[in-house]
Amino acid sequence: MTLRIGLLVNPLAGVGGSVALKGSDGADTVAEAFRRGASPQIPARAARALANLPADVTLLTWGGAMGEDSASMAGREARVLGQANSPSDAGDTRRAAAELLAAGIDLLLFAGGDGTARDLVDAVAYRVPVLGIPAGCKMHSAVYAVNPEAAAELVGRLSRGEVLPVLTAEVRDIDEQAFREGVVRARHYGELRVPGDPALVQQVKCGGRELEDLQVTEIAAHVVDHMQADTLYLMGSGSTVAEVMAQLGLDNTLLGVDAVLNNQLVGQDLTAAQMLELVRDRPARAVLSVIGGQGHLFGRGNQQFSPEVIRALGRDNLMVLASRLKLGTLAGRPLLVDTGDAALDRELAGLITVVAGYEDEVFYRLATTAANQP
Repeated sequence: MTLRIGLLVNPLAGVGGSVALKGSDGADTVAEAFRRGASPQIPARAARALANLPADVTLLTWGGAMGEDSASMAGREARVLGQANSPSDAGDTRRAAAELLAAGIDLLLFAGGDGTARDLVDAVAYRVPVLGIPAGCKMHSAVYAVNPEAAAELVGRLSRGEVLPVLTAEVRDIDEQAFREGVVRARHYGELRVPGDPALVQQVKCGGRELEDLQVTEIAAHVVDHMQADTLYLMGSGSTVAEVMAQLGLDNTLLGVDAVLNNQLVGQDLTAAQMLELVRDRPARAVLSVIGGQGHLFGRGNQQFSPEVIRALGRDNLMVLASRLKLGTLAGRPLLVDTGDAALDRELAGLITVVAGYEDEVFYRLATTAANQP
């Protein structure tokens, strides 16, 4: 039996990430993102998954940027069921999902973030399995493959008749306005059913700051004591990097990227373009923390680190910070990169040095998927 896949793309998901808006909810935010020079990356990201789908699956989708364009980019034939408004909105997502469901799809493949997942809880619930191609700024939910190729691999396994467990995956969403002010206020919204493989599907983001405070303090002290003169440091998001900034006595953008040179703040809440300008023609390093439970280093909430910025820095200039407790939450799974550039992801994969305490560095795997596939 041919597997019938429904495809939905939220073309505006994640549009604010590279320009430091930390989300894309609301027409005003989208307009500001475009004013700052953002461009939608999602249709091409969805096309990466579609290009790797088995040839014998039947693809049903929605018109234009909500799926049809991605299918065309991937050279895939698709049955188009309807057209969206331009620009599309949450109502279009829910309406398209309902139509795809009525057409008898076996699985709904969507490209978006937590806001899109929330819309699908409303429109789909438990009636059909769902799988996300990660494409938003904030992806706290457990409904996404770790990258587009992993999504295609899961669909391929289903198409080949392999037995995959059904996971009841939590959908969470955060208050974007609070997020921009440095407060993570996530809440449980609902569940979706996801075809499961722990190596290919991301986990819900988790923390444990109370248990690791001492280790984080020691990590930060190590970083401060080893900072080099006349080298620019791009200070990534998260509480571990925030402790470094606190020990330097500098203001910190908890959920953004700041720049430090010779222990002085030279840029705050930077966009990808601003970061690229700063790292040209000078020594530069990135100070990066790891998302607990998920293990992502790039591609979740720090899209300011664009492929161009990462290449300008170079792999050897990525300073990764993670306590042994945080690494332990991964249960042996590797750290993950999902930069939006598959070739770069493969270049970054391999063993990487992680600062786990004061004068305490460990080797840990860095991979494009939790199965360490190319």
